[in-house]
Amino acid sequence: MADTTGDLSDTGTLRKSSWRHIGPGIVVAATGVGAGDLVATLIAGANFGYTLLWAAVIGCLVKISLAEAAGRWHLATGRTLFDGWASLGRWTTWFFAVYVVVWGFVYGAAAMSSSALPLQALFPGVMDLKWWGVACGVVGLVFVWFNKYAVFEKVMTVLVGVMFVVTVYLAVRVTPHLGDALAGLLPVLPDEKDSVLNTLGLIGGVGGTITLAAYGYWVNAKGWTDTGWMKVMRLDNRVAYLTTGVFVVAMLFVGAELLHSAHLALASGDKGLVQLGGILEDEYGTATAKFFLIGFFATSFTSLIGVWHGVSLMFADFTDRLRAGTEATGEKVASGDRERSWAFRAYLLWLTFPPIVLLFQGQPFRLVIVYGVLGAAFMPFLALTLVWLLNSARTPREWRNGRLSNGMLAVAGLLFLVLCVKQVWDQPWSEFF
Repeated sequence: MADTTGDLSDTGTLRKSSWRHIGPGIVVAATGVGAGDLVATLIAGANFGYTLLWAAVIGCLVKISLAEAAGRWHLATGRTLFDGWASLGRWTTWFFAVYVVVWGFVYGAAAMSSSALPLQALFPGVMDLKWWGVACGVVGLVFVWFNKYAVFEKVMTVLVGVMFVVTVYLAVRVTPHLGDALAGLLPVLPDEKDSVLNTLGLIGGVGGTITLAAYGYWVNAKGWTDTGWMKVMRLDNRVAYLTTGVFVVAMLFVGAELLHSAHLALASGDKGLVQLGGILEDEYGTATAKFFLIGFFATSFTSLIGVWHGVSLMFADFTDRLRAGTEATGEKVASGDRERSWAFRAYLLWLTFPPIVLLFQGQPFRLVIVYGVLGAAFMPFLALTLVWLLNSARTPREWRNGRLSNGMLAVAGLLFLVLCVKQVWDQPWSEFF
């Protein structure tokens, strides 16, 4: 969201923004919106009706600014985001190294469990939940291991289509009150305790974590490596968060109409969606409930394979930069070498097999606390380092931040910093020691 609108790049005329090029945005939208995000939105609708619709919309705008900044860095400099982070000092390397190891270990178990839940509900009695989780993780591993970005993008697009149809169908099925929904676009806080923090959580919590940083890598993997693709990337990014917005608004409609009006409550976490399936079956019949569970699986499995691919790509770039000590470029990502590297496949294995232990034994308490703190710290780290990189001589002058970009990234950084402090404060530290 820079204010620059240059007509020429070093490689010639800027390519026209065209719908036929759309791809990385679909991938980042599918990966960023997981089952937990949908539950959070449903609960917001159940608790507050349409009151926080405006917050969900602002959340999408904030994520647009972050993903656009990541993509702009890759295209404007020809270097990857980790190469930019490394230029800020050794501390970024240490932060990312600890983060990617701990986060991947715990997230792997969470993603497999989330994908398993709708399958167990669709096929009761076939397998235990844990074994469904193992199957999902191994299928994701095999798919990403043997396919390059082009095939990965096509499969993600199909699954996003399933998610889109299911969420829109449910939103229409519950017959939303459009007048109330329009009123929900006015920035009003619920008259409840902790309403400010709940609102900030909704703004910051839907549609992105490390996947926002992975967006630049998917842009390069698509073959976009220079400023000639800048307009295309910006259209692609807007499509990503328009799609995310549809998912979020549709689920808030379902929460407001189906749950809020009937004073029904959902459990937090992925099991809340299984509970919603039961409510839908009671209200609209078995077919609607099954259809919803298919959409639930698409939502969870896109997040799984998206992380399996995107974060493995980032890890491969990270290790190559450390090992070679040379610039990590977008051209290397575009060549497909990263997807064939030992580091890419080693991280795939790390995401899949060690977390299986957590599926069977439960998540170690201390590890979960460290995971929560690191996860909360990543988004302010991303926002503030992007501000640093895109206002410095590391970025060509034409593509540095303008006022709009700086304003949006500053808002994002402040928002995520507040949420980070809250997350750290809420951890049961007395039980940690």
